[in-house]
Amino acid sequence: MRQFFVFRQDLPPVCRLGLATRGNTHLTRDDVVQALEAGINYWNWCGRQDGMSEAARELGPQRKDVIIVIQLEARDQEGARRELEIALGQLKTDYLDGVTFYYVEQSEEWAAIIGEHGALPAMKEAQRQGLVRMIGLTTHQRSLAEAVLKSRHLDLLMVRYNAAHRGAEASLFPVAQELKTPLVTFTALRWKGLLQATPDDPPRFTAPQALDWYRFVLSHPGVAVALMAPDNRKELKKNLSLLGDWRPPTPEEFEALCLHGDRVRRHAGRFP
Repeated sequence: MRQFFVFRQDLPPVCRLGLATRGNTHLTRDDVVQALEAGINYWNWCGRQDGMSEAARELGPQRKDVIIVIQLEARDQEGARRELEIALGQLKTDYLDGVTFYYVEQSEEWAAIIGEHGALPAMKEAQRQGLVRMIGLTTHQRSLAEAVLKSRHLDLLMVRYNAAHRGAEASLFPVAQELKTPLVTFTALRWKGLLQATPDDPPRFTAPQALDWYRFVLSHPGVAVALMAPDNRKELKKNLSLLGDWRPPTPEEFEALCLHGDRVRRHAGRFP
């Protein structure tokens, strides 16, 4: 199982286990610094002042070693330019390594983004100016994601992927690999549902821990980076222990993870 991924030759190699904040987590500046010291250098910032933004402002010479990506909610040029300007100011950085159009769930949204007055032309201009290095999109919709990939407008794509949500393996991952577009995945724990028992669990079954689910996601060669979003320092420290035992699940473990993912899917509600 590869531990590092290189997006481009002018960007630093990143640990394939990335760190994200959600606006409702409680990581401090010191927690984020600890993650960086352990090797976690792909940061996905939620856009709210938090421990990650504080740590980013203090990176100094280390800034060149960290990939910082933000989510853009705007679909139009002016809104996207304004969000980018605010983010650059809040993070006290001259550039962002990536921006992704946040939770694009409808084809109409994508059409607005790529239109003449859309957010994509604004970010392409920012890319030419050196303010943005990579442009991506975040979505839950596999069919939309596939269409976006084939448009070749983007440098990366963020999609959900976990043991309860494996449809992307057959539909989306092969397209991304063929087009050489990196995939960053989120919800490896299925909103912590995969950490819970289900009524169909076999006798004496114990639900796997977070590390097992990150190993599951990272074992797929189509995944460039799997994001974790720990709620607090305790969860972060547990996740960081993966870096000292960087291995894929065994075939027996992998099968057990898939079976539990299927049970969680049945009992936690349907989703595509």
